[in-house]
Amino acid sequence: MSGLSDKVKGTVNKTKGEAKDQIGNATDDHKLQAEGKIDKLKGEVQKEVGEIKDRFDRKNDR
Repeated sequence: MSGLSDKVKGTVNKTKGEAKDQIGNATDDHKLQAEGKIDKLKGEVQKEVGEIKDRFDRKNDR
């Protein structure tokens, strides 16, 4: 139950979200900016889930 895949997906979503947010800001596209912010938040949650899974795995290995 490795959290690595969740952390990788989280990083991808955060990066994608940052790009959308910046492009939306540059083009004054509020919808794209909002999508970017949602993607960044989703990425942060995915990364945290990965961290929790890793902590759980380490605890069970003891």
